[in-house]
Amino acid sequence: MPSSHPVSAHPRRWAAAVVMMVAALMDLLDVTIVNVALPSMGRELHASESALQWIVSAYLLGFAATLIVSGHLGDRYGRKALFLAGTAGFGLAGLACGIAQSPGQLIAARALQGITAALLMPQVLGSFRTLFHGRERGAVFGLYGAVAGFASAIGLLLGGLLTDADLFGWGWRSVFLVNVPVALLTLVAGAVLVPATRERGAGRPDLLGSLVLAAGLVAIVLPLVQGQSNGWPLWGWLCLAAGVLAVTGLGVLEARRRGGAIAPLLPARAFRLPAFSLGLAVQLLFAVGMQGFFLIFALWLQGGEGYTPMQAGLVTVAFSVGGFLTAPVADTLAARHGRLVLAAGALLMAGGFAGVWYAVTRSGDATHTGAWPLVPGLLIAGAGLGFLVVPLVNVVLSAVPAEIAGGASGIFSTAQQFGGALGAAVIGTVFFGALGEGGPSRAMAAAMPWVTAGFVLCAVLCLTLPRRALART
Repeated sequence: MPSSHPVSAHPRRWAAAVVMMVAALMDLLDVTIVNVALPSMGRELHASESALQWIVSAYLLGFAATLIVSGHLGDRYGRKALFLAGTAGFGLAGLACGIAQSPGQLIAARALQGITAALLMPQVLGSFRTLFHGRERGAVFGLYGAVAGFASAIGLLLGGLLTDADLFGWGWRSVFLVNVPVALLTLVAGAVLVPATRERGAGRPDLLGSLVLAAGLVAIVLPLVQGQSNGWPLWGWLCLAAGVLAVTGLGVLEARRRGGAIAPLLPARAFRLPAFSLGLAVQLLFAVGMQGFFLIFALWLQGGEGYTPMQAGLVTVAFSVGGFLTAPVADTLAARHGRLVLAAGALLMAGGFAGVWYAVTRSGDATHTGAWPLVPGLLIAGAGLGFLVVPLVNVVLSAVPAEIAGGASGIFSTAQQFGGALGAAVIGTVFFGALGEGGPSRAMAAAMPWVTAGFVLCAVLCLTLPRRALART
């Protein structure tokens, strides 16, 4: 049986890391690459406002609902097989999205795409935790954090380029169909270069608990997306409460479980580690703000300001530039100053998005907002992202013992995806609610305080992290 130790110095570990990161990038890009194409999808498929939210949220929920159990499956039965299956499935689901003929078909295909992404993603982080040690582990986690952070902005740019390019007359469909050849190439390279790893003594996955967790997460997001269009009925609040109780109850039951052959979905051992539990909350809030902002930003630029998809994507380059300026020094500074660097990053993001908010409110609905008033805020927010996200992966996962690495990486990514679904639901609902009462700029101005406040709270949580929260070994 393969174990973590024989492959810890695998000669092709860096080549394998590149392949796995390319596969992960497909998922990370897909979270936001769709946002800039949403207006085009809505027009062609005659999608409602809630359907547009579901096109984003269905992917994130499918991902979040499947992720943790996939990590446990990889720990017990081997990560390589699930990585390859997830990569192949992601390509096929992308094809299904690209040929969808109605909002319902696209939403279903997006959910399937999220589920297949959930098969591969925890295998990536679990393999990194197993294959790399010492400074190499910090380096690979830092690189992944940088890729994960920048993917949000790069996805918007790529989505705009592909939509406007209208390759083969595909229009917005190309943002999905481009995944097919990438998945095929990654599948071949992964079969050759990625080593087989698993953990000795890993327990059996808790399939019943996985169903409860999935139902709970869906029950939380469903009324948030549908509530406004349905007039916030009583069933929505009851559904939301049931979802919260289901997830909380599952956590309490698993905390009381003593031993056994079944691996806990939400291991109390990991949550007792301050670096893990607090870092997880930071990751959740970060994802809420990021996904919520880029959803409404793309809709405002195109629906209210008359930008083309490519122009909307190009505006976000300022965000990427800010991140590229700070990412190379983020880990070094975090190793020296600890949690203060992460808190500073969150505050910079809050300040940068407040700057975008100010530019929006100054323009109003009567005046077209040029790109330059938006650039300073996006640049500052991107710089904050580099300080926050690059060290955060190391903070959360380096604190976790190797035997629960797959499950822990699944929880980490679940927080990211579920936070994104919450961001699309809550901030998107505020945006669309205000859109009915005023113009797009007024809707944007109503939603931006939620984004800014989320990152301020994120900074406060960063200050509760352990003083030195990075791996030293």
